[in-house]
Amino acid sequence: MRTVTLPVAYMPLVDAAPLIVAREMGFDHAEGVSLDLRPAPSWSSLRDMLAFGHVDAAHLLSPVPVAMALGLGGIATPLSAVSVLSLNGNIIGVGTQLAGRLTDQGYGFDFTDAAAAGAALAKAAGDVLVFGVPFPFSMHVELLRYWVAGTELASKQVEIRTVPPPLMAQALAGGEIDAFCVGEPWGSFAVDDSVGALLLPGKAIWTCAPEKVLAVRNDWAETEPHLLRSLMRAVWRAGRWLSNTDSRTTASEMLSRKTYLNVSPELIDRAIMGEFTISARGEQRHVDGFVEFFDGAATFPWRSQAKWIAHQLAQRNGLDVSTAERQAACVFRSDLYRRELFGLGVETPGASEKLEGALPESTTVASTNGSLVLAPNVFFDRRIFEPTG
Repeated sequence: MRTVTLPVAYMPLVDAAPLIVAREMGFDHAEGVSLDLRPAPSWSSLRDMLAFGHVDAAHLLSPVPVAMALGLGGIATPLSAVSVLSLNGNIIGVGTQLAGRLTDQGYGFDFTDAAAAGAALAKAAGDVLVFGVPFPFSMHVELLRYWVAGTELASKQVEIRTVPPPLMAQALAGGEIDAFCVGEPWGSFAVDDSVGALLLPGKAIWTCAPEKVLAVRNDWAETEPHLLRSLMRAVWRAGRWLSNTDSRTTASEMLSRKTYLNVSPELIDRAIMGEFTISARGEQRHVDGFVEFFDGAATFPWRSQAKWIAHQLAQRNGLDVSTAERQAACVFRSDLYRRELFGLGVETPGASEKLEGALPESTTVASTNGSLVLAPNVFFDRRIFEPTG
């Protein structure tokens, strides 16, 4: 079967799995395309690769296309998030000195209580606490700021610095940062390098945070609808394959290859299985659904998710919140998701927005063909975000 080559940019992270699996398992060829996966050295370069037409699609931080739509970041190329590639998957860690202070004060690193973790860290840290994150417009930053504002960390001077994910452990060891929020496997890498300990999964702050999206330029989506359809369907099939527990060991081996993440399969297993070694002492913690690629309508690009991101960005940057939310709603393309995946048997929600944070447990909702089950969706402080109209 003849295929069309599609250049797609990604960062070497566990949550690039749907793209890597689509290529390695041949889901792309089954849809008539061949994914030419191109690793990027940083999120800024990846964004530029997509914005300036060097690739047709990208594995992108979910706040980036929203920020661009709001005129933030200096590049205004209109982008569409046509599906969510992953929910959650971030980890917060601290340097060994801070970890020692937390242990000395009796903190148990329970991995579930974000408020208690914030209180403990506020007590253990100095007056200034410096976090490393991969990019200024990222879910890492949004989760950190939301967590800090809602805990005793609000009394501290918190600084956030940009550090490429593969260099996070090095920055921690060199004293450039005190803590980090990063995607796996780079948090676990810091543990194995004996320079840090894991404090909290991002999921403990928001159980349903859209972490990465499949992004394309608006003009490309309009001029190449057949290629967009093939791309989206191949990636959706990969997410479904990843949801099978029997696929996880194979997925870890795929991602570990030198051409992709170039780390041990065991490091990748931790994120996919949710089984973490949190310190050099070998302590273990389990996080059910640490990163989610499919179940619970994980791949659906809810406009309310984009509006939540826009709400946070607008408040910090002095923008009109209602206008920002309205602009953001056009970025997460639930309309294209429904249109391009039609006929695959995909159950899509009947609505394109929901109350974010309002589902304490799995909930059955109406779908286009009947019903589907949404995953629990709560913030650690139990607030509920209601999008503006």
